[in-house]
Amino acid sequence: MATGLDEIKRPIAHELETFERRFRETLRSPVPLMDRITYYIVRRKGKQMRPMFTFFCAQACGGINDDTYTAASLIELVHTASLVHDDVVDESYERRGFFSINALWKNKIAVLVGDYFLARGLSIALKNRQYRTLEISSDAVQSLAEGELLQIEKARRLDIDEDIYFEVIRQKTASLIAASCAAGAASATEDEDTVSRMHAFGEKIGIAFQIRDDLFDFGLDNVGKPRGIDIKEKKMTLPLIHALNRAPRAERRRVIRNIKKHSDEPERVQEVLRFVRESEGIAYAEAAMYRYRDEAFELLRELPPSEARACLEQLVNYVVDREY
Repeated sequence: MATGLDEIKRPIAHELETFERRFRETLRSPVPLMDRITYYIVRRKGKQMRPMFTFFCAQACGGINDDTYTAASLIELVHTASLVHDDVVDESYERRGFFSINALWKNKIAVLVGDYFLARGLSIALKNRQYRTLEISSDAVQSLAEGELLQIEKARRLDIDEDIYFEVIRQKTASLIAASCAAGAASATEDEDTVSRMHAFGEKIGIAFQIRDDLFDFGLDNVGKPRGIDIKEKKMTLPLIHALNRAPRAERRRVIRNIKKHSDEPERVQEVLRFVRESEGIAYAEAAMYRYRDEAFELLRELPPSEARACLEQLVNYVVDREY
């Protein structure tokens, strides 16, 4: 079992507290409605894994400095904006157990809030002349949009194969974790080989992170996330793709028909879940997840040994071993 997040983040606890304070100050607006919404968002922050990756990567590549705080803020602003916009696109009214912004203030305001966060990120990067970090984050935003569109395009026909699946999660999930790591490295060193290595490291971890998320949909333990959500939303994930690839043609057609036409029927969803569990889909996806973890370790161990590198290894293990 991976070390808990609180223990992992202890060496940078002070830096994370300073970051949170600066991040709140960054979001201040003269518009009262915007202030209310940003206060609501900040109070419901997640695990903060992206800032952790940014600070640990900076520490491992030369040391945390003022530019690291700017980099972490920019990535967190981009991440938050993407979540707000995703909830609008997905017509989702809940986020981490709380009402989403569009649920409370409707789509128009949610889109504007997401735009505001993106603009604030651009503003602080330019103000602090963080052009390399701005380039890294801009590439991530482009990937996020392209990944979402690719998934929407392919989901209509449920013809996503493994190559498409990995491209979607590389763009939708891994791109932002890769940006977190690369931005942290870029804040501490001008060596482009090191920045590129940390970007590749973050991409491997981002892919492993998403595979773990996908596996939760088929699990048997209660981890606080309903089972079969991806099936109901007609998302083709790695366990399902592999199971379908190995199934006889008639069974494959039956499962795809259940997903296409009966994803709102609990019994049919459970039938698909059983199909995947009884195949080799889960074991196959787990093997892929651990393979990406090991490739990330190989990249990480090209850095000199340090406390920060050891913490990054713990954080990587947390990503693949977490229970929710």
